[in-house]
Amino acid sequence: MLDETSYMAAIAVYAGAALLGILLLCFWLRRYLPVARNVALGLLLCALALTPAFPREGVDTMAPALVVVGFQFLTGGLDAAMHAVRPLLFMCGAALVAALLLRITAFRKRAQVD
Repeated sequence: MLDETSYMAAIAVYAGAALLGILLLCFWLRRYLPVARNVALGLLLCALALTPAFPREGVDTMAPALVVVGFQFLTGGLDAAMHAVRPLLFMCGAALVAALLLRITAFRKRAQVD
C-alpha cells in the first residue's frame, strides 16, 4: 500500500506525464489542425486524463476517472461505473465550453482593415 508521500509522488508523476504527452501531441498537431481545434482537443484530453474519482466507496485516495470507469465497467458493468462517469462527463463538457469561449473570444478571426 502507498503511504501519503508516495501517493502524492505517484499523482505528481502521473499528472506530469499526462500533461507532457498532451502538450507534445498538441505541438505535433499544430501543423494539421487550426489553433482553436487544437486547443479544444488539448482541453478535452486534459479533462479525460486528469479528472479524479474515487475507485469505490470508503476509499480515501483518488484515481484518474478514466481508469476507474474502465475497471468498474469491465468488472461491474455500467451501473458500477456511473459514480466516475458523471464527473468525467462534467469535466469534458466544461472543457468543451471553455474551448468554445476561447474560440469566440481569443481565437476569433480579425477583420481586415483596408
